[in-house]
Amino acid sequence: MSLESWLVFVVAALLISLSPGANNLLALTNGLRFGAGRSLAAVGGRIGAFAVMIVIAALGLGAVLAASELAFQIIKWAGVAYLVYLGLRALTAPAASPNDPGGGTGRAGQSVAVMARREFLVALGNPKAILVFTAVFPQFVVPGEPALPQFAVIGLTFLATEVLAAFAYVLSGKVFAPLLRDRASLVNRITGGLLLAAAGLLASASRRT
Repeated sequence: MSLESWLVFVVAALLISLSPGANNLLALTNGLRFGAGRSLAAVGGRIGAFAVMIVIAALGLGAVLAASELAFQIIKWAGVAYLVYLGLRALTAPAASPNDPGGGTGRAGQSVAVMARREFLVALGNPKAILVFTAVFPQFVVPGEPALPQFAVIGLTFLATEVLAAFAYVLSGKVFAPLLRDRASLVNRITGGLLLAAAGLLASASRRT
């Protein structure tokens, strides 16, 4: 891959990563509720899930999902159901001692492992990601050159842009957090609404890329 092609991919990857999808909205709510440190550490769950998807795309297995409407729908609606569950948990959390969107123990006791698991599951519940990798990545692979090293470069670049996007969304949530301090019920409504919006975005996804 030439430097010019790689730079074009960087721009495309940044635009994809910065779009307000399910994981980015989850990162925003985490930043709002739990601060930057643990929220950024939890992004490792998302990165792990996307790394799995990149390997699937590199092995050509993403084409199987792209050809299977049933597999796409099963994964998608499982992801939608999980996001709806998180959203409803946030909306119904007690205002005096708010739970985190996934049923954790509040800001002070929230486990990074729990937050990372949510990031991982939300990412895995988005089959659109695999289709993006399957449709976009091969366009930057130079025919006649070893494919796996090129996929490695492309994959690592995309994961880096995901980290940058997560950083932006987490910090956005952290910026607004002081404005909502001591307003637990409002925080619950905002985070619940964002997670339900993420569910709506995922529900509207189709196999077209």
